Amino acid sequence: MSPFLACKVPVYNRGVAPTDFLDELVSWGKSAPNEIFQPRPTHEIYSYVVGELGPYPPGDLTYRKAVMLEVLRVLAGFESSWNWNEGVDTKNPDSNKPCTMEAGAFQVSGNSMNFDVSLRSLTIEVAGTDDCDRFREVTKSNHPFAIEYCARLLRFTTQHHGPIKNGDVLKWITKAATKEFVAALNE
Repeated sequence: MSPFLACKVPVYNRGVAPTDFLDELVSWGKSAPNEIFQPRPTHEIYSYVVGELGPYPPGDLTYRKAVMLEVLRVLAGFESSWNWNEGVDTKNPDSNKPCTMEAGAFQVSGNSMNFDVSLRSLTIEVAGTDDCDRFREVTKSNHPFAIEYCARLLRFTTQHHGPIKNGDVLKWITKAATKEFVAALNE
C-alpha cells in the first residue's frame, strides 16, 4: 500500500492512526459496493463535509470513496483511538442497554439499525441476526463489516456519532489525507 504521511498526522489528542488500520480502510474501499458512495439528494456525510473536502468531481467515485475513508479515519480516532476491540463508553449514561451499548473502532450501537432497514439487513446478512449483543461482537471482530456498516450509517445520519454531530471531526479531516487515500485506492 501507499506510504501514508498526511493520514499519519495526529487526530486531536488521540495519537496517530496505525498503518494496518489505514490499510484495512483502503482494502475495504477497493472492494466496497459503489452504491455506498453515489450522490444522494439528502443531507448526509458528503454534504456535511463538503466545505472541508469538496467539491466532489462529478462521477468520480474514487474521490468520494477517499472522502469516506478520511472521515472514517478521523472518526475512529475520536471514538476509540483506532481500537477495533473498544468496548462500551462507560462515560455515556445512555449506554446501559444492549442496543445502546457501543462497540468497536467506530463506537456504533445496535439501535443505529433503526436509521434504515438496509442497516438491519446488512447486520442480519453478516451476523445471522439483528441481536444487539451479537452486533457488538461482530462489529469488533469483522472489520470489513464494521467499516461498511459505519459508512452506510453516515449516509443516513450525521447525528449518531458525537464527534460528527458536534463538528469535532471537521477540524481534523484534510484534503491532503484524502488525496493519499485516492492514491492508495488507485494502486
